[in-house]
Amino acid sequence: MKVNTIINRYIFRELIPPFIISLFSLTFIFLMTRVPVITNMVVNYNTKISDIFLLILYTLPRFMEFTIPMSVMISLLLTFMRMSGDNEIIALKAGGITVYRLLIPVIAFCILGTCMTLLITLSAEPWGNRSITDQGIKIAQSSLSIALKERQFNNKFKNVMIYVNSKNIKTKQLKDVYIEDSRINGKITISIAPRGAFFSNRNKTSYTLRLYNGMINQVNRVEKSVNTVYFNTYDINLTLESSVDSARKKSRDIDEMGIRELIRFIGKISNNEKLLNSALMDINEKFSIPFACFPLGLLTMAIGLQSGFSKRSSGLGLGLFFFLLYYLLLAAGWSLGKFKFYPPAVAMWLPDFIMTIIGVYMFKRIADEHPLRAPLFIHRYLAAIKGLIPVVKAW
Repeated sequence: MKVNTIINRYIFRELIPPFIISLFSLTFIFLMTRVPVITNMVVNYNTKISDIFLLILYTLPRFMEFTIPMSVMISLLLTFMRMSGDNEIIALKAGGITVYRLLIPVIAFCILGTCMTLLITLSAEPWGNRSITDQGIKIAQSSLSIALKERQFNNKFKNVMIYVNSKNIKTKQLKDVYIEDSRINGKITISIAPRGAFFSNRNKTSYTLRLYNGMINQVNRVEKSVNTVYFNTYDINLTLESSVDSARKKSRDIDEMGIRELIRFIGKISNNEKLLNSALMDINEKFSIPFACFPLGLLTMAIGLQSGFSKRSSGLGLGLFFFLLYYLLLAAGWSLGKFKFYPPAVAMWLPDFIMTIIGVYMFKRIADEHPLRAPLFIHRYLAAIKGLIPVVKAW
């Protein structure tokens, strides 16, 4: 069987434009979910546009991990729906070309989508996650108001823990402040105040945190003594530069590791079941999502070839249903795998396996000239619902 034929090249070329359009459109839609965060950073924190642009760039790999398989699916669906609607499929069958022959460009296109997604999950996404962390630290360094999170224990400062109940970004006022300072060896200073404020120097590498009408508890672990001091005003100097350096020296998170780092990491944490399970989940996810291009592509090809779904609304609706079904299964697998209901490999690969069975079943029926039909239990369920509707209306 020849691979490089006119028909195969024609179908492959037809798949590329809708793929590119879908990829850009879906990625843009995903980026729109970040608009409130970006607006908040620009308006309230005076973050530079260049820093915002870099954050968006670093976020793209995470989005594209999902938008590439979805674009492959939409491209195959639209292409074969158009070919069915224009009677091109009937013409090909009349020329002696079977549906199985049409699998060649589809498989080639799915391989392309899988390779692109693998490149994202294995290289681009870890790089993006690391870059987001570094860029976030850089932005936090330029503004203490970003580094301090409300109702959280902030440990971005070396040997200093800060808790703030609420903050006013414009006036730089803080309420209900708790600070644990252990920068002096052998001594821990705990400062509590109902109100505070912060001031920055000119180069914004150090800050002064001023507390009002509070209390200081000084614990000396060497002398085993405790002193309590009440104050009207108390200044604490903080340096973000040291916190940035210490944060960069910390070990990477699991989602920031490449495949080689993950394999080495798994070898080191064999005794830590929780970390081992998370690492195994992540490494299986890096491969299961890219290979989802094959079952999703086969499934949408069958939908596009089905004459009953030649209308765009019906075909797109069914394609969207199966796409959502896959990611619901993936989300369920991730949750169950995280809580160790299933082994990590089963949790991450089971959605691919289920969608492959559905895709093969649907394609086989289309190739054998049988219409797509829902299983019998679904027909019975729908019939039962229809039977209940008059009863509900009468009641």
